[in-house]
Formats: sequence, C-alpha cells, structure tokens
Amino acid sequence: MNAPQSPTQTQVEQVKLLIDGQWVESKTTEWRDVINPATQQVLARVPFATVDEVDAAVAAAQRAFASWRDTPIGARMRIMLKLQALIREHSKRIAQTLSAEQGKTIADAEGDIFRGLEVVEHAASIGTLQMGEFAENVAGGVDTYTLRQPIGVCAGITPFNFPAMIPLWMFPMAIVCGNTFVLKPSEQDPLSTLMLVELALQAGVPAGVLNVVHGGKQVVDAICTHKDIKAISFVGSTEVGTHVYNLGSQHGKRVQSMMGAKNHAVVLPDANRTQTINALVGAAFGAAGQRCMATSVAVLVGKAREWLPDIKAAASQLKVNAGCEPGTDVGPVVSKRAKERVLGLIESGIAEGAKLELDGRDVSVPGYEQGNFVGPTLFSGVTTQMQIYTQEIFGPVLITLEVDTLDEAIALVNSNPFGNGTGLFTQSGAAARKFQSEIDVGQVGINIPIPVPVPYFSFTGSRGSKLGDLGPYGKQVVQFYTQTKTVTARWFDDDSVNDGVNTTISLR
Repeated sequence: MNAPQSPTQTQVEQVKLLIDGQWVESKTTEWRDVINPATQQVLARVPFATVDEVDAAVAAAQRAFASWRDTPIGARMRIMLKLQALIREHSKRIAQTLSAEQGKTIADAEGDIFRGLEVVEHAASIGTLQMGEFAENVAGGVDTYTLRQPIGVCAGITPFNFPAMIPLWMFPMAIVCGNTFVLKPSEQDPLSTLMLVELALQAGVPAGVLNVVHGGKQVVDAICTHKDIKAISFVGSTEVGTHVYNLGSQHGKRVQSMMGAKNHAVVLPDANRTQTINALVGAAFGAAGQRCMATSVAVLVGKAREWLPDIKAAASQLKVNAGCEPGTDVGPVVSKRAKERVLGLIESGIAEGAKLELDGRDVSVPGYEQGNFVGPTLFSGVTTQMQIYTQEIFGPVLITLEVDTLDEAIALVNSNPFGNGTGLFTQSGAAARKFQSEIDVGQVGINIPIPVPVPYFSFTGSRGSKLGDLGPYGKQVVQFYTQTKTVTARWFDDDSVNDGVNTTISLR
C-alpha cells in the first residue's frame, strides 16, 4: 500500500470500478498512483479491489449472461458498429491520456488505439464468424449441424504497454460472441482503458455485460480461481502469464496466455540497406522498446555485419523527449522501476564483455529532468550466454549478433526459448521461403520488422511466448470464446414407415 497521501494528492481523481453498469468507489484500503512517466505527476489513484468486489463483478456478469446470450446476433453486431464509430470520434482525446499515463508518443498512442479498433471492426463481422456447419442426410433422413454458443463469464488481464489495443483485443470479441466479461486493466495506466469502456457503455453494452476491477496479484488470483469464470485471456510478462495459465487451468478454465519475447531480425547482405536499417531502428526503439513484438536482436549475416555503423548512425538521430512533444521518437519507459531494470541490464552487458556502441544511460531531457528516459542503446559483440540476450530487456536496447550463413541464423533463432515473432530482411525469394519454412516462431515477417497480423488472421506466438493453443483475436478467438454443440436430428412424418427397433450404434 502506498504511503499516506499529501493534501494535494488527495484531490487527485480516484479511479472507480465498473460493476453491473455502475461506476462505484472501491472500499479497499490499498491504492496505487498512476504517474506520468515523463514528469512524475500523479494523474490518478487506482484501487486494488477487494475479493468481495471481484465477486460482485463476476456475479453481475453471471446475471447478465442469462439475457445477453439470447440477444440477437444482429443487435450485438450493431453495438460493435457503434463502438467503432465512437472510438474513431474520440481517438485523439484518448491518445492524449494514453500518452500522459504510459509515455508513448502521440502518434504511437494513436497507433495503439487504431490496432485495437481494427479488432472492433472485425467483431462487427460476428454474423459470419460465429456460423456453425451443416451436413444434410448424413443417414436416412438424418441431418447433423453444429452451433457455436457462448460459454459464460470471461475475464481479461491486460498489460501496461498497450492500454488501448490489448483490452480491445479482448472484451469486444468476447461479448459479441454472447459472453459477459470482467476486465482487469493494468494498474499502471488504466485511464485510457476506462475511456474505451465508457464508450462501450455509450454504444449500448448492457449493464453487467462488461465489468471492470483493478488490482494486483490478489485480484488476478481471485479471477483465476473464481468458480463462475469460464475463460481467461492474458497478455503480459512470462512470470505472471505462466502463473495465470497454471492457476486458471487448475481451476478448470480455458486460458490463453501471451507472454514474453526475444524477437530476432535476421539481415542478409542482399537486403535493401536503407529500408532495412530504418525498419530495424524503428522496431527496436519505437515505444521505448516496450512492445512484446519489438525487435530486440539483430542477427547480421555475412557482409551485413558491415552495416553496424549505419545502424548506430540512424539510432543516434532519434529524438528522446516526452511523448506529448512534437517530433519525439523515443519517450520514457513506464516507471522508475522499469528504468532501473533496463539500466541494470545495460550494465550487465558491459560487465559480460559486450561492446557498447551507443550509450543511452545518461540522456537528459530539458524540462523533463525527472522523466524515466533511456536513450537508444546499441550493443555489438553479444553472445547467447549474456543476460542482455537471455532476458527480455523491454527498453530501447538493440543487441547485435553475427553469423556467417542463413542456416546459422535459423539455428540461433530456433535455439532461443521464445517464439513470439521474427523477421528476415532479404531480396531473395528462395531465402525467404526457406526461412519461413524452417523457423520455429509463431509470427514471421519478410521485410516486415513487427509482423503482427491483421485481425482477419490470428496472433500466433509460440513456444515460450504462448501458453494455450488459440490466439487472442481473429477466427481462433471465436473458437476460444465459444463452445461447439453438435446436433444430430431426424424428423418423421406422421405416416412414415416404422423401421422397428435398432440396437446398433449406426444410423440408417
């Protein structure tokens, strides 16, 4: 629990819970400050909900499910259409809040919202996405068909790095399938998430269909063990994601857990040099490296190792500043604790013998001297045993490794325990085909640095980056949020012939 608040701080907005359509003040005694990472200004105070408040949110969702599941699919689709229109209308306002609480540049905050908006737009296609299958006359006068039905109360636990996109991956698809939902946003930056929830209510989501609780481990565990929650979607760190998957699965829930990453970009010497370097630098340092799909490792193959000075030159030109300032390329990391962790890993890289090509440790931003800033940092001479390689840094740090052949690069990537995303930069179709066939990573980019698929497909991380077999959006998430019921039916006319008793298991 935070220390007692000063008189000035007590005037800061207190974030509320959403339970059964009402914004209510938590009765908790534990609160956390929402802090602007560029200024250290306290923007709001977020409650760590009590177990009773989590129970109340789930109970509201359970009550609402009885009627929401029977709401015509067309009515649910129209709510999604209204929601996407409202998000478009208010996106710039939401982006300002997102930038203030998370640290992203305004442009990146708008991109965060837009990638979530794409999923809302896809949710409006639920009329075709949730269709079952039908086979006529599988036996004499017998038809078989499937129904994709909602499963009940679902829950989502979202991370700090995408406070708009990830919640919009979760609750729109869950509720448009006929489920009800309990959302736990990141306690570090929930304000923009709550703005999206308010728009969902405005779009017509009924009371109890969407509920919001806040908190830390106690709330997460209450969600994972609650008897009435049927499915949990999680995006975040490997440590927490593994805990959520194991605890939720032990309590009979469906769980999809998208976790950590160490994303490699393999650069062949035949790649377009300028485009490749720009892509590497943007993917490594954009959002201050706080993307689960950020490129954090560049594998330079053969003569591509000669490109290192150009990578350094491009990275050194990036402007570090508060996200709200025009022209900013790299904003602050989300918290002082995150900055300390990034700096500690940079120190470990130096101690273990990597060469620090570009040092972002001592960056100072005039007017924002208290900000959590780390400038673009570049290492060469890295080995796979160093901490800066084995750990996800989650900061603006790019490390480079060198190999002689594409086969060596593929083996290097495949030996890493994570499998979230990877990219290959080349002008060779044969090399690209070999890479996409042999690489053991869920999402592959060919001359694309951050290969996050559009919502018509599914997010497909693998190995140590994902637990559960279905992705968080696209066709796979409709499977995740529904259960299949198979119906085999025969209808008889009043004057039909009596076939007698059949004691076999066959249909005839």
